[in-house]
Amino acid sequence: MGDEAWRRQHEIFERAYFALLDVPVPVIAAVNGHAYGGGLETALACDFLYVDERAKLALSEVRLGIMPGGGGTQNLARAVGERRAKELIFRAQAFTAQQAYQWGVANHVSEAGKVVVDALAAAADIAKNGPLAVRQAKKSIHHGLQTDLLTGSRFEIEAYNRLVSSGDRHEGVRAFNEGRPPRFEGK
Repeated sequence: MGDEAWRRQHEIFERAYFALLDVPVPVIAAVNGHAYGGGLETALACDFLYVDERAKLALSEVRLGIMPGGGGTQNLARAVGERRAKELIFRAQAFTAQQAYQWGVANHVSEAGKVVVDALAAAADIAKNGPLAVRQAKKSIHHGLQTDLLTGSRFEIEAYNRLVSSGDRHEGVRAFNEGRPPRFEGK
């Protein structure tokens, strides 16, 4: 593949990466096997990550004379810290599901063959909650971490206040007081 074709192909991956970051609802990655290069970058762009206990992960692009270009250098470093990310990327070093969990890359390690079931159970838990509240919390966490603590806290308060007059907030409190599950409508 020529240089220009390579760049055009990579632009498709770039757009997919940014589109994934912009999804307003939670996105859960379920890695059921190996996630190397762009596969791991895609998983890292999700809100959280569940991995099969047999999974292996790596950002090994330097072996090909390139580097992670789909958010890998940014998201891995934010998950594991700068020093560990540098070592993993510079050495093209693979790591296990258990290491991913211990280092903060993965949220959960599933028994062999159960990662999709576990990820869907997490999604079902999220779906029971107020959809507007979940979206605002996601936005607040993501944008708040890009700033200092005071600015992030102000962003959080603004997001919180947007929910006060929502029908979902009224329904959630009413359902709590009546001892029943809420029936959220996303309004």
